[in-house]
Formats: sequence, C-alpha cells, structure tokens
Amino acid sequence: MKVWVTKYALTKGIEEKEVKVSEPSPSMVSVGWFETYHGEGKDWHHTRESAIARAENMRQARLKSLRKSILELEAKRFT
Repeated sequence: MKVWVTKYALTKGIEEKEVKVSEPSPSMVSVGWFETYHGEGKDWHHTRESAIARAENMRQARLKSLRKSILELEAKRFT
C-alpha cells in the first residue's frame, strides 16, 4: 500500500513509501522490521493532500513555539 509519511516532515519533508499494514494494529504501518509509523492522520496518510495539511499544521506549531522561545530569550536580563 502506498502512503505519505509526515513523521519527519519538518526535517526530511513528506515521504512517499510503500508499506505493509500491521495485522494486530491496523493503524500502524511498516517498511521492513525497524521502520514503523503509528497513527493514520498523524505519522502517515492515505492521501498526499492530507499529508500536506498535517505538515503545514506541524510547521505552524513549530513557528509558534520558536516565536515564544525568542520572546522569552529577549525578555531575559542578566544582572
């Protein structure tokens, strides 16, 4: 089955992968033994459009976090 992986979207981008669905847990997919993705709609997606939407949400959340960190750092004073 082909899926789009967003687990590492902010560092590697969206990756298109051929995966197998886990029998005990259908929300998990894997590529080989060590490459496993959990949660449809979170780490992996059935459609590219869904993956793009998730990656954009991840990007916005990261930007918000960085802005907060910058404000905290700018407010810090050493006496």
